[in-house]
Amino acid sequence: MAGTVVVGTQWGDEGKGKVVDVLAPRAAMVVRYQGGNNAGHTLVVAGHKTVLHLVPSGILHPGTLCVVGNGVVLDPVVILREFDALAAAGRHLTPEDLVISSRAQVILPWHRELDRLREQARGGDAIGTTGKGIGPCYEDKAARRGIRVGDLVDPERFRARVSALLPEKNRMITEWFGGEPLTLDRVVSELAPLAERLRPHVRDTVALLHQAVRGGQELLFEGAQGTFLDIDHGTYPFVTSSNTVAGAACAGSGVGPSVLTHVVGIAKAYTTRVGWGPFPTECEDAVGDHLRSVGQEYGSTTGRPRRCGWFDAALLRTSVMLNGLTHIALTKLDVLSGLPTVRICVGYRGHVGLPDDLGVAEPLYEDMPGWVEDLTGCRSFDELPATCQAYVKRLEQLVGVEAGLISVGPGRAQTIVRDPLFLG
Repeated sequence: MAGTVVVGTQWGDEGKGKVVDVLAPRAAMVVRYQGGNNAGHTLVVAGHKTVLHLVPSGILHPGTLCVVGNGVVLDPVVILREFDALAAAGRHLTPEDLVISSRAQVILPWHRELDRLREQARGGDAIGTTGKGIGPCYEDKAARRGIRVGDLVDPERFRARVSALLPEKNRMITEWFGGEPLTLDRVVSELAPLAERLRPHVRDTVALLHQAVRGGQELLFEGAQGTFLDIDHGTYPFVTSSNTVAGAACAGSGVGPSVLTHVVGIAKAYTTRVGWGPFPTECEDAVGDHLRSVGQEYGSTTGRPRRCGWFDAALLRTSVMLNGLTHIALTKLDVLSGLPTVRICVGYRGHVGLPDDLGVAEPLYEDMPGWVEDLTGCRSFDELPATCQAYVKRLEQLVGVEAGLISVGPGRAQTIVRDPLFLG
């Protein structure tokens, strides 16, 4: 039995959805283990684009069971909207297709409202959250005052839990931020029909995963965001509210470390970031415009333009350590076509590793010749232009891990496979 973790190595948006889609056919289950609907994974199959925020990216493979693990914070409105969108495209989800941990935390109306009001109150000091209620939900989980999916689908228990928590939440909304209070009947009536639809999908997913482990089946664990948005290891405070590194796959799903045999880090051939926070290799010039335009660098969750810059090998070396990467999947290599020179940040002045404060760090660059050829039709490494091959080999040398998969376009087939792990 093999357990493979797919994790973002930068600041998210690296293309994890496509790589999970490539790996999913060999897996019995695809497990989402952390985060919420503040992350989006985009799949392009047969020219049709599917954007998922909570449903795991293996859902387009019939016969693969998708699992939303206990480490996820679940917005019932959003996941059911995804159910409906998939149904409209001909993919009707049943409990044989997708199950949800009864222990996952629920994002409630007060979480979204508090998230919005807090960011508004911060003004110029805003962190840049998506306003989806992710942070406040994880706060309640840590403070042991959260509501879990198992509570949501039990009408009496849910009403009692909301009744107990709502007075405190309303005081925060009204007295701290001047917002409008929520009512018990409004919250319960809004969530009741959603809970009814979700109930058949709610399971003890830990038992289900261990049944698969005992049966020798392959499991695929899908993270959200990227390594440097990790609450502990990221560019704090400009981070998300959960652990995004590969080790979180265990706590967020309920399996032990011995189950994990491969860790695949997804890295763009350049770097992007959404929202505030330090970004030393950012290009606020024509190069940044090229990367954003050609790469369609707009957030799949928020639609916000992504900040774009050169590949940061120092960042990736740290990510290799934090995640214990065994493989790298290099995405969006095709976006660099047309640039006369490509730059790589090989390190930071005065630092052996990654500086604690990236906001004042000075990147050291290495320049390499670019290429003009269209890469989207390449299906083997040898078909890439010589200068492009040299760029990839230099990245591998700098980070110490081979790119076993190279994506040269958004489509499922626009992929160069160099390692057997990525063969379906």
